[in-house]
Amino acid sequence: MDIKEYIASGILELYVAGSLSEKENDEVNEMLLKYPELISEVQKIEETIGVLTASVAPKDKNPSFKNLLIKMIQEKEEDSKVIPMKPSGKSWISYTGWAASIIVGSALILSQINSSSLSKELKATSVKKEQIQEKLKETTVNLETNETLLAAIRDKNIISIPLQGQKVSPDSYAKVYWNKTTEKIYVDVQGLPDPPKGKVYQLWSLKLEPLTPTSLGTLDNFTADANKIFSIANPNNSQAFGITLEPEGGSETPTLEQLYTIGVVDS
Repeated sequence: MDIKEYIASGILELYVAGSLSEKENDEVNEMLLKYPELISEVQKIEETIGVLTASVAPKDKNPSFKNLLIKMIQEKEEDSKVIPMKPSGKSWISYTGWAASIIVGSALILSQINSSSLSKELKATSVKKEQIQEKLKETTVNLETNETLLAAIRDKNIISIPLQGQKVSPDSYAKVYWNKTTEKIYVDVQGLPDPPKGKVYQLWSLKLEPLTPTSLGTLDNFTADANKIFSIANPNNSQAFGITLEPEGGSETPTLEQLYTIGVVDS
């Protein structure tokens, strides 16, 4: 066996490319066991494939076999300074090794592209799944909150106090649900406009004679709260409730010029 002729035949390139039949693969395996120098040649072919892949991939992310084959043949002819001629059957075999290298190189490039694309799709799917889960969690929390509020305002001990719009905002309205047993109120302020930047609504418990206001706190996160229902403790013996617009952080006494709503508790 002439080892040089065997190497020149291009069969090792086809072996690396996985283009041989099972029988031919077995024959090459026997040759590799018999002639260790062929193993070195196979390693060189694999290294060449790596070089080809690196040189071709940046120029064309999805190269066709035909274009790569023509490119490599042209480069080989230019490097050898051979005048191109129409290849005969014999000369075609001499290009078999190059063809095998290009096949493997193309396969590696396409594999990398497909892997990158799949990775992006999986990442996008994962992000979408997390968004759905977050939305579901938010919906569940809102549902539980709504059920709690509904149960609270339907309690037999609840009294409701409507708050009417005042001069500064005649169209405004609100409603206080007060449970004297639990000393807790729920104030529904859906009828109030969003407060201006730097301002906040403040709820007051009022005694009427003499007029004595007691702050029950500010209605923070007004815009972000979809329900516009706030739960607040009220241990006071309230005779009325009022809502004013105050600077952020609230005020010690109500700004009567910014009184948006007020309502009297039925005796």
